Amino acid sequence: MARGHIAIALGAACFALLVVFQLVLTFGFPQVGFLNLHYIPLHTGSSNQIPIDAELPSDYVSKNGSLYLLGVGKADITGPVVEINMMGYADPNQVGSGLRQRLYSRAFIIGDVRKPKDRFVYLVLDTQSGDTAVRYGILDGLKALGPEYATIYGQRNVAVTGTHSHSGPGAWLNYLLPQITSKGFDKKSYQAIVDGAILSIRRAHENVALGYLSFGSIELLDANINRSPYAYQANPLEERQKYEHDVDKTMTMLKFQRAGDGLNLGILTWFPVHGTSMLGNNTLISGDNKGVAADLFEKSVKDRGDTAVEFVAGFSQANVGDTSPNVLGAWCEDDTGGKCNFQDSTCGGRNEPCHGRGPFFTEKDQGASSCYEIGRRQFSAAKTLFDSMHDTGIPIGGSGIRSLHTFQDFSNFSFQHPNGSKASTCPAALGYSFAAGTTDGPGAFDFKQNNTGSPNANPVWSVVKGFIHEPSEEQKICHGVKPILLDVGEIENPYLWTPNVVDIQLLRVGQLLIIVSPGEATTMAGRRWKAALASQAQSLSLTDEDDPIVVLGGPANSYTHYISTEEEYGIQRYEGASTLYGPHTLNAYINLTLTHLPYLSTQYPSAPLPPGPSPPNHVNSSLSFITGVAFDRPPFFKSFGDTIVETPLNVAPGSAVTATFVGANPRNDLRLEKSYAVVEKMVGDNQWVVARDDSDWDLIFRWRRVSSVLGTSEVDVSWEVPKEQDLGTSYRIRYFGAAKSFGSGKIVQFEGRSRLFIVA
Repeated sequence: MARGHIAIALGAACFALLVVFQLVLTFGFPQVGFLNLHYIPLHTGSSNQIPIDAELPSDYVSKNGSLYLLGVGKADITGPVVEINMMGYADPNQVGSGLRQRLYSRAFIIGDVRKPKDRFVYLVLDTQSGDTAVRYGILDGLKALGPEYATIYGQRNVAVTGTHSHSGPGAWLNYLLPQITSKGFDKKSYQAIVDGAILSIRRAHENVALGYLSFGSIELLDANINRSPYAYQANPLEERQKYEHDVDKTMTMLKFQRAGDGLNLGILTWFPVHGTSMLGNNTLISGDNKGVAADLFEKSVKDRGDTAVEFVAGFSQANVGDTSPNVLGAWCEDDTGGKCNFQDSTCGGRNEPCHGRGPFFTEKDQGASSCYEIGRRQFSAAKTLFDSMHDTGIPIGGSGIRSLHTFQDFSNFSFQHPNGSKASTCPAALGYSFAAGTTDGPGAFDFKQNNTGSPNANPVWSVVKGFIHEPSEEQKICHGVKPILLDVGEIENPYLWTPNVVDIQLLRVGQLLIIVSPGEATTMAGRRWKAALASQAQSLSLTDEDDPIVVLGGPANSYTHYISTEEEYGIQRYEGASTLYGPHTLNAYINLTLTHLPYLSTQYPSAPLPPGPSPPNHVNSSLSFITGVAFDRPPFFKSFGDTIVETPLNVAPGSAVTATFVGANPRNDLRLEKSYAVVEKMVGDNQWVVARDDSDWDLIFRWRRVSSVLGTSEVDVSWEVPKEQDLGTSYRIRYFGAAKSFGSGKIVQFEGRSRLFIVA
């Protein structure tokens, strides 16, 4: 989180907290009731789970690798698309106004054929990150499904990762800091993610079948750059010389193939690039570049004969911390027009004019063209790799399906540093450069990156930080060169601002090891972490005769901000200032994963790790000052769904067609697993089929309030007609809405239709 306008957000937060505290003192906490889970029945038949005593086929281990239990599933998690602050840039003015692309949870289950309860599920959510409250909700929901789920899925083997999109609705996170700009916690936003994640797991679980896994990689050179190369260059030269690039350019892929009919079930990829292609002025919900890549891939294989109907493509994040999709670099958006200062990303000493540029930065579309292009590049690389996997893929083999999870309090975790000295982590704190933002979204108020000395910023901030919480001398010493702006780990009023208790989780299938990282590891931090784990696995003979393959996914399970190397931390650019637990954060994570690695051995006792100290769950105690929908009304002499502005009769390929309707607030019905708008195509004798829906990038749904007093609103549905669209075909636009009645609060469904138009 915390990219553009973070300083504005923090300033607003301080004022808001004064108001909040006074309200709490006067009225007590707002009542946030327990969020009851609702499940969509999938089928009423018996489970298709492989019986524990089932006879294994003779080719349990073959040239294709070992047989595993494999399942994939996908479900809608799109929360409120309007009137909710968006999560990622921490700008209180970035409030949703519509939908560019629906958000999804994609679930991947891998299990042991001989021991079906030995399995794990890896979730890829189109969200900014994983989250403590969301994970609690998912685990509680799985328990509520009964013993078929409760005895298999739990803390140990459920990984909840986010694609790190900055274009989704917020107000669902567990801790106070990200709640400040969203005006607190929103039930619908949270519940949409939880319910959709559970539904995706159910779909994967009920589709589990025998299958094979294969692993491959491909170079993708033009989809990411390093946005903090000055900090990266602080890493030792000898270490940097091991790598050709200052970001990882390798996309890795795990392919899922069903054994019975040879059909491909899905792919799971890892590639590091920030979900910041859509800019801070965007207010349309989307999955950013990874959402684009996943959608393109799934639709590209839909009619192929070698893929299953339920095929799912997951594009997971990797060591994303210092990466950017703005591949043309950072430039000064001022009179100079030159490149930003290399050390601190300023222009003439000012932070605000420095912006990263995507491949189509000249398009004034809030980053949409660049976002699609970076997503397309990831899709294209993944498709090329997928098509070659039959010949080049490495079979995953071995009976080891293992997972581990524990919690660790990082407010004061002591361990032996790799150099032999004693090291410890600190209570969470954010430095001044945190408020400077990044080239993907710069901050304000004279904050600058690369700030390790006495901050030369607006003096008001010295007063503000002391008002919030003045760090102790011990805390200052612990964080070293970081000048502390927000001592978030030691603030518990009205509840914790950021986590101090972190998730430690590892997954293993055969020779593949997955680090599930709760924070955004920088490029070199991820490289060190993966290398250390691979070396230790090799020394333990964990993967028998196969060389270990290590990937890193995250941010997952919670959101612990950044994980930089000690050298990068010393530079105190944004990533170092946002490394919460002090200079030894990375080494603490490495120490714990190496210590617990033996639990991934098939020879190790099956008893899980001690759970560690549970982090708090603030679902029932989070503040919320988000107002609900009062009521909806159509204008006088109009009805909901009436067309206000009609489409033209003829539309040219490559142009956009828009219909405007009398609307109602989309928060009345999230239309999960459905659509707010579709484009229908005429086939045959007045028969209509859906040609576009909410999942398509080129269909855009916009909502705007006309009068708060009268409760009136309008909806624009726009279709950006592809240049290659068939000519001479008739289409129409349909809008689906739900209005809240005045007085009774009853929700009434309605729809609107445009007239026919022809692409010609």
